[in-house]
Amino acid sequence: MQDDPIPLITFPNGTEVPALGQGTWAMGEDAGHARAEIESLKAGIDLGMTLIDTAEMYGDGGAEEIVGQAIRGRRDEVFVVSKVYPWNASLKGTIEACERSLERLGTDRIDLYLLHWRGNYPLAETVAAFEMLKTSGKIGAWGVSNFDTDDMQELLGVPDGANVAANQVLYNLSRRGIEFDLLPWCQSRKIPIMAYSPIEQGNILHHPELIRIAKAYQATPAQLALAFLLERDGVIVIPKTSNAERAAENRDCVSLDITDEDWQALDAAFPPPAKKKPLEML
Repeated sequence: MQDDPIPLITFPNGTEVPALGQGTWAMGEDAGHARAEIESLKAGIDLGMTLIDTAEMYGDGGAEEIVGQAIRGRRDEVFVVSKVYPWNASLKGTIEACERSLERLGTDRIDLYLLHWRGNYPLAETVAAFEMLKTSGKIGAWGVSNFDTDDMQELLGVPDGANVAANQVLYNLSRRGIEFDLLPWCQSRKIPIMAYSPIEQGNILHHPELIRIAKAYQATPAQLALAFLLERDGVIVIPKTSNAERAAENRDCVSLDITDEDWQALDAAFPPPAKKKPLEML
């Protein structure tokens, strides 16, 4: 495939990032896999997938340590995203959790820091902590994860809530519920959506129609599933792999040029929502 450039997404603060990044869910859980995980992330960075998403939750901080090793010596090349547990998201707890993440990542800043999902602490308190971290230079911007439309509307009503830079949610061909309201709501406000589990942890890759259409383009079903998401305005896609060859395969999805007819066939196989659905999570 041609080495087409990865499309760029612009955050509200003007920062541009590649629309195709790398996820790290389940990394850092087995020392025997660490070397392959690090090498895969490094290969992805080399290929331009310089946005790396992680969280204090993943591998109990182990994934952040893997990311730290992968970006050592090239911190300025990458855009690091991490997340705070909801039960750590008090004013003091958010700041302390961020400090621990910074230590595991081996860096002095996190480019985008997200509330992993809603918890019991008031949004205003978490946002205040995020703003303090931003002022101190420990984070570049902040956002949320697993927020539905009503959560986003509530967020915009708290002090500084309008500074939200992104919302990371479950989104793939088999989980299209956000297309009914959340995705257009965020698009109209220029708030990027980050799509996690973009191939449904591999569960959609055996779908006959996905396989049929992918073959027509000499592509893999995973590449087609990623290309589907990259077609959406303001969507950042973060597939996870621990295999450097698969990282290169993921990168090639940007070169797919799918016909309208085949997009319609995918719509028929994976229908978009006809009504509001509760936000899905993994």
